[in-house]
Amino acid sequence: MSGKTAYEAIEKYRGELDALAQDIWANPEGPYVEYNAFEKTKAMLEKHGFDVEGGSGGVNTAIKASWGSGKPVLAFLGEYDALPGLSQELGTSKKTVDGQVYGHGCGHNLLGVAHVGAVIGLKAEMEEKKLPGTIIYFGCPAEEVLTGKAFMARGGAFDGIDASIAFHPGTTNTATTGNSIALNSVKLHFKGVTAHAGGDPHNGRSALDAVEMTNVGANYLREHVTTDVRIHYVITEGGTAPNIVPDNACVWYYVRAPKREIVDEVYARLIKVAEGAAHMTETTLEVEFLGGCYQTLNNGVLVDLTHKAMLEAPQDEWSAEELEFAKKLNDVTPHLQAAALERLGLPAGTQLHTGTGGIETRGNFGSTDVGDVTYIAPGLTFTTACYNIGAPGHSWQITSCSGSSIGEKGMIFAARIMAKFGLDLIEQPELLEKAWAEFKVSTGGKPYKCPIPMEIPVPNQN
Repeated sequence: MSGKTAYEAIEKYRGELDALAQDIWANPEGPYVEYNAFEKTKAMLEKHGFDVEGGSGGVNTAIKASWGSGKPVLAFLGEYDALPGLSQELGTSKKTVDGQVYGHGCGHNLLGVAHVGAVIGLKAEMEEKKLPGTIIYFGCPAEEVLTGKAFMARGGAFDGIDASIAFHPGTTNTATTGNSIALNSVKLHFKGVTAHAGGDPHNGRSALDAVEMTNVGANYLREHVTTDVRIHYVITEGGTAPNIVPDNACVWYYVRAPKREIVDEVYARLIKVAEGAAHMTETTLEVEFLGGCYQTLNNGVLVDLTHKAMLEAPQDEWSAEELEFAKKLNDVTPHLQAAALERLGLPAGTQLHTGTGGIETRGNFGSTDVGDVTYIAPGLTFTTACYNIGAPGHSWQITSCSGSSIGEKGMIFAARIMAKFGLDLIEQPELLEKAWAEFKVSTGGKPYKCPIPMEIPVPNQN
């Protein structure tokens, strides 16, 4: 059976994979400072015979681990950063871990390790069958701030790849032709003049007023963009006390849209709004562009191949204990469970997804820097069930499941799927030709252009 050796290798090293995922889960790290995950993942890949390069693309905590030679060159896109404010103990009620700020509320501890399992399994079968080709595990930092892969791409990390695959933990086992959307991230810093707000307010120039006027203008701007554009913000600095006119204030914006060029257009309009606010308040504006990403471009040929691999790969059954654990989490958000069951046509009482959900066609309003890689070469993203079916995105429930056997089983299923995907692509080169033909039509032959200018440095590169 094609894939048997890969599946056996993944199972053989399952204990190691589980231990790595648990280590990353117990030691969550923020963007660009994923030092523990970087070192532990790098060490495991070196142990299994990969040629490992740290700092890939000029990003300190990025990994490029290669094995094999020649064509095709297949990229497996791992991640391992965590989210702030989502510290959570393993359990069915919300409880943070003392002294821990970050948590794997997006399951990246599973995400990164699934790709490690995939390349280890695929390597074993390629060795047995003496197959040509190069497989590369990319450890990609800072996906949660949506810039890690863009910086890596700018640094040439993905040059020469023929296809990519990206797994993400989810509530369902699904491949998708739908796309997530492009994004720009920017902090708008205003500087004014401080004064006593009661005694001499006329001498002050409020940076906070500039932030608030920017936000008012942005909210009016929403009326004059298409309905698929998203503009959202948080004020990160707004002053120290009511009786002091704030001389410094900052607001952090995301601009999202289905296409990169629309993001650029709306972003330019937002900057004009901020410039107008600075004029009105007699403050100065500093624009700190943090980066951006492309919309994903899921390749139909590769989506079909992944769906086929999903149907063929072994899937572990859920235990009674896992189903009860999931039920307690679903009981926290029954409306989300009900919505998921209706959307998927699943029977009432389903706690964890089993089987496959078919090929999803709808897009979503989230963003991921995986999109940048899918504009360099054909690629796709898929999910496996690693959380309870009613888990909200970026939630403590996801953090909890990501440290449980539920997350572990979803991770191993994903590793098997990706190993089979890579094997099929190597053994059927005509599929890659079809994927590239589709890619050239979808992109109109335009080369990828990184949305982050060269003058913007990669964060935290000490």
